[in-house]
Amino acid sequence: MEAYREKREQLHRLMNQYTKGNAAVAFSGGADSSLLLKLAVAHGKENGSQVFAFTVCGELHPAADRRIAGEVAREAGAIHRILEVRELERGDIRNNPVDRCYQCKKYLFEKIREAAGDMGAFVVLEGTNTDDLLQYRPGLRAIEELGIKSPLKEAGFTKAEVRALAKELGISVADRPSAPCLATRFPYGEELTMEKLKQVEQGEEYLRSIGAGNLRLRVHGDIARIEADGDQMGALLERRAGITKYLKELGYGYITLDLEGFRSGSMDQDLDRGNG
Repeated sequence: MEAYREKREQLHRLMNQYTKGNAAVAFSGGADSSLLLKLAVAHGKENGSQVFAFTVCGELHPAADRRIAGEVAREAGAIHRILEVRELERGDIRNNPVDRCYQCKKYLFEKIREAAGDMGAFVVLEGTNTDDLLQYRPGLRAIEELGIKSPLKEAGFTKAEVRALAKELGISVADRPSAPCLATRFPYGEELTMEKLKQVEQGEEYLRSIGAGNLRLRVHGDIARIEADGDQMGALLERRAGITKYLKELGYGYITLDLEGFRSGSMDQDLDRGNG
């Protein structure tokens, strides 16, 4: 508990430092960026500076992200801006290479940094936590190269600690499951199209209407592989007839429930970690 208090104090010191002038938060509406935004707004008021929340919306982002981000930004009292992007126009993203996350993060954070600069905000914050460092995340390299600040990582916050502090501060999305970009549902090397992305987004929306918790629909050709938390599998099996019918109507030929359950980054399991 003492370690957590020290981390919390360090996070406040960092946020006070980063909001001495106008600041921007890369804001998805998830627990990590929502905690950052809440703290940035509070410290910004103390310092007499403005805080802008920039939400990137494009083909790779679930449509629900825009709505949720808008609601949470209003709760935090931040100035909210939407940045429209077209990731699929770039071959280094559309072709889904092993370093797609690096290419995509670099592209998106360059857009955020440029838009923030136009608003007089020359510090950009993002929500990487220490648990993210344990996974294959080539996008972290782009964040470092562009000079984006990661206060949660700097203060040593784990995901569990992020959620704990978010709850303490009354943030509505403290328990919201992580929602990475839709490209993570496909094997590397498979070309991404709007049709495929909409198909998997609709499939996941349907599955979430049945059960809560972490859930992904991973796609392997015409096979739809459902990953879910263990305590949700029973509910999914009880509804298997309806699930199968709906997903086949979307265009999938075979529907499977992965017995290993939900694993963040499961499409990365066979990668050579030296890549990206």
